[in-house]
Amino acid sequence: MRIVIAGGHGKIALLLERRAAARGDATAALIRDPAQSDDVREAGAEPVVADLEAIDAGELATHLTGADAVVFAAGAGPGSTAERKDTVDRDAAVLLADAAAAAGVRRYLLVSAMGIDSPPAPEDDDSIWAHYLRAKKAAEVALRARGDLDLTIVRPGRLTDDPGTGLVRLGHVGGEPPVGYGEVPREDVAAVLLALLDVPASAGAVLDLVGGTVPPADAVAALTP
Repeated sequence: MRIVIAGGHGKIALLLERRAAARGDATAALIRDPAQSDDVREAGAEPVVADLEAIDAGELATHLTGADAVVFAAGAGPGSTAERKDTVDRDAAVLLADAAAAAGVRRYLLVSAMGIDSPPAPEDDDSIWAHYLRAKKAAEVALRARGDLDLTIVRPGRLTDDPGTGLVRLGHVGGEPPVGYGEVPREDVAAVLLALLDVPASAGAVLDLVGGTVPPADAVAALTP
């Protein structure tokens, strides 16, 4: 499998790249800063310098040719402005979808966030966090409205850098029983993403993810036909 990962130097992305390389998958990491190239190579991925806030969909599509799937794991990150929540967390997710469609790549995994279904209205809360939630929600809405993607959305709870446990709780948003809010190590998020890529039938799902008691592959299998 060939996977292209947006936000390729992010914490989840690097963990996903290591896991994919360990089993023989080829990954390309889209990065903005060429200085990140060595870290990406060390994780087993091919660095591709592509600034998602500057590149257009046509040029980005040339980097996706031959991919089996794309993963959007990019984010403006802590300390960024409200404007960059829009340009990265929202607009870059849509840009990657446009480029994927142009390159003939249907499979798309979006790393989103819990709590976005009821973000504060702008007039009620203009905090950076509220802006982030609204940007993530807007990205989901835009991608779910498309008919040219086999889209899976993963909404992790509070992310930690703790070692992965290899055990998660994964469930459909709005499903019963609800997953509930909680923490999840980024390493376990990466494991779930890789498991979802192995199961095309997971396309169309919007999934909550926290730490739990079930191995990622089993958790994914339990939710798909």
